[in-house]
Amino acid sequence: MNVSALNFILSFTAALIAHELGHLVAARLCKISITEAGLGWGRGLVSIRFRGMDLKLRTLPIGAYVKMDMAMLQRRTLPQQLFVLLAGIVVNLILGTLAWGTFFGTINLALALGNLFPIYQQDGWKVGMVISRSVFNRPVPIIEWSFTIAGGLIALGLAALILSSL
Repeated sequence: MNVSALNFILSFTAALIAHELGHLVAARLCKISITEAGLGWGRGLVSIRFRGMDLKLRTLPIGAYVKMDMAMLQRRTLPQQLFVLLAGIVVNLILGTLAWGTFFGTINLALALGNLFPIYQQDGWKVGMVISRSVFNRPVPIIEWSFTIAGGLIALGLAALILSSL
């Protein structure tokens, strides 16, 4: 698969935006307020206010995010919380399947799979925290720390495996 820099940038950006739109739409359907959505990290370049939400473009285009009212999310039922947290992954899986065999499809599938891992602040980690807190009816620090450390070790192991195959 021959991939130009422009194809990479556009595919990656579109996959990130689609992922975050999944979270945004799911949160709105569950009546959870969104305060901010952004593309990139670092210092803000452009910010506009749209429908009570700040939309931001930042200097490093290596990620995207949706800031929602976490207290509202935590008051929702477990299925609603999982719906919101997994919506971005589902969008990427759908797009990856629809665009199967293309670079855009590959980027979407990679983004979905990467977000499933229980790596700190990724969707898989957040889902693990929500399920753990639901099972025990409260945060249990030893379980949450163990889950977080295990996710980090899995990520390191996968990185080592990938790098060793190059």
